[in-house]
Amino acid sequence: MNIVVLKRKKGCSGLVTLSKTRLFSLVFSIFIVVPVSAIYLGYHWGIADMRANPDDMRVAMQTEVDSQRLKISEVTRSAEENMNALAMRMGKLQAHVIRLDALGQRLTQMAKLEKGEFDFSRSPAQGGPAATEGDPIQGADFVKSLQELSAQLEDRSQQLSVLEEMMMNRNLQAEVMPAGRPVNRGWLSSFFGLRTDPFTGHKVHHSGVDFAGKMGSDIVSVGAGVVTFAGPRSGYGNLVEVNHGSGYVTRYGHCQEILVKVGDTLQKGQVVAKMGSTGRSTGPHVHFEVMKNGRAVNPKRYIQASR
Repeated sequence: MNIVVLKRKKGCSGLVTLSKTRLFSLVFSIFIVVPVSAIYLGYHWGIADMRANPDDMRVAMQTEVDSQRLKISEVTRSAEENMNALAMRMGKLQAHVIRLDALGQRLTQMAKLEKGEFDFSRSPAQGGPAATEGDPIQGADFVKSLQELSAQLEDRSQQLSVLEEMMMNRNLQAEVMPAGRPVNRGWLSSFFGLRTDPFTGHKVHHSGVDFAGKMGSDIVSVGAGVVTFAGPRSGYGNLVEVNHGSGYVTRYGHCQEILVKVGDTLQKGQVVAKMGSTGRSTGPHVHFEVMKNGRAVNPKRYIQASR
């Protein structure tokens, strides 16, 4: 094989003749020996570089380890904070439930209610078929327990609201219902029913009871209500009449002085007048009547009701 070497300016400058053996050697050197040599040298240079810079590798690895460790620490801290927050919330809810149970039990006793619907001394009734023992509480189970405790707290609050309303109605009814004596000091001098009239000596019906006492002593309302009459009335002298609602009316007669006026709202035990002997009377006393739906009834049961 002949190879001609040319130059741009001078043309042909030489002639090189290659045999098959020389051509094969040239091709082998270019495509085999040179690449293999380059790979070999690169590998050894890399190994030499690694051996020459072990601190760099160690620093790189330590940096990566520190970075991962920091991330794990942050995730762990976040999880612990969330669990601590949930635990604190559950603790507060449990404390609220305990206080509500104690309050509810006390109110139930004060209201003298039978243990049943408002039994705060026991945990809410629960049940279900037996199940295999599960794993310790996990995050989802913890949240579920928290929700159940919140529901229990809401249930207790509703029970207390109903109980409070019942007690308020009961207290209101107790305030309105006539009960007790119309005087703070005095004695029962005449009963309800048939008696001998002190002026005629005949048997007549007495529509109330009489409490004798000191002239000018207090006369009090036996229940909350509204004054519907305050002034002189035939036979009663100076009279105070109080409407308590639910068909109940009370009357206080023979007063020396009236201290209220029509339309006044009264509280139970409030002073309405001073004891006197006005009208058809033989001495200082208060004539006390209880009317139920317009009919005079025996005040005895209402007087004894406050005992």
